[in-house]
Amino acid sequence: MRRIIKKLTAAAALAVMLVMGAVGYLDWALPDDYYTSAPEAFGLPQYQLLTVERQGGAEAVRTALNPVKDEQVTLMLGGVVPVKTVSLHQTEKRYLVPCGTPFGLKLIADGIMVVGLSPVETLAGIQCPAQSAGLRKGDIIRAANGVSLSSFQQLAEMVEKAGGQTLRLSVVRGGDAFEALVTPVQSVSGVFQCGLWGRDSSAGIGTVTFYDPVTGAFGGLGHGVCDVDTGDLMPLGSGEVVQASILDVVPGTAGSPGELRGSFSSGFSAGILLKNTTSGVFGLLRTAPVRSGPVEVCPRQEVVAGPALILATLSGNEPAVYSIEIERVSYTDGSASKNMVIRVTDPNLLAITGGIVQGMSGSPILQDGRLVGAVTHVFVNDPQRGYGIFAENMIDELDGTKVYGDEKAS
Repeated sequence: MRRIIKKLTAAAALAVMLVMGAVGYLDWALPDDYYTSAPEAFGLPQYQLLTVERQGGAEAVRTALNPVKDEQVTLMLGGVVPVKTVSLHQTEKRYLVPCGTPFGLKLIADGIMVVGLSPVETLAGIQCPAQSAGLRKGDIIRAANGVSLSSFQQLAEMVEKAGGQTLRLSVVRGGDAFEALVTPVQSVSGVFQCGLWGRDSSAGIGTVTFYDPVTGAFGGLGHGVCDVDTGDLMPLGSGEVVQASILDVVPGTAGSPGELRGSFSSGFSAGILLKNTTSGVFGLLRTAPVRSGPVEVCPRQEVVAGPALILATLSGNEPAVYSIEIERVSYTDGSASKNMVIRVTDPNLLAITGGIVQGMSGSPILQDGRLVGAVTHVFVNDPQRGYGIFAENMIDELDGTKVYGDEKAS
């Protein structure tokens, strides 16, 4: 009898530990805020053992874009054990046009990004004034002696004109601003230098994820435009969108990512860039990139593992539909652009590209007729698989962009 009691006690203790472990994991894994147009039907399809206990007393709140009603609800494990209390925000349904069309972007940085430091050979020996002044790779130089910088050539001319006199540089590093005093030195060739390499612009081709037919706003890429040398997000000063066409496809293989090769199809501006973020690029287009109509945006809590579709352009500028599988949905990946693991299943897409290739970033993902997100990254060693971002994360950035005010594309 005692053995039976001990076994039952041990089993009960183990059950309690498992339940508390599950509660702890869910408390960490689940977001604190959710948005829904139907709070009475709110649930988490990914976690079917969780139920929702309403607390009542919803408070009406109005934001700049949508009237919403905030409510606190408690997520319950098996309807018995409370997991966490979260905020439920009632919003109107959002409708956007999924695109999948290529676009060219020209990004002018807000200042000059330091992409490298290099020694200068002088008659007195090897020196690096930029390093001596405390500059690092990834720093953004906004101004020199109070003059705003718009190009690396402008800084080079100021260095040469200064001769050996000290320049006062206004620098930003990781969001913190400071000043650096750099004294150029004369190289053995007679040119004054400060020993740094900089980048002031970037250009490339990506994919438009969605378009708002009411405002002309668009979102693309699903991740930011980063400097190729530093890996840091390029600070956007100004930017332009141009039409682009896909000319060729380099298939991806394990260890070697493929790519879509294209070109700008015209020199005319198709729109403007307003924001470069970790969740994508955003701006305004002058004309609709596709003729199709808008679809409902799926809230992130309703995205589930299972079959889905993507829109991608592999030739010219007309997108086609391809099948994929959403293998995993995560709220806690630590990255705004890695919310889903996806796998290409479409035999035609696999035959042409081998899976996901560079240039497909931004290709919209649809599930059950709703826009759930966009393709963002490929797994280098498994090109059939990659990451996707929630559409809701991109829209959060879009709503924070000045596209609903006085600024319009013309």
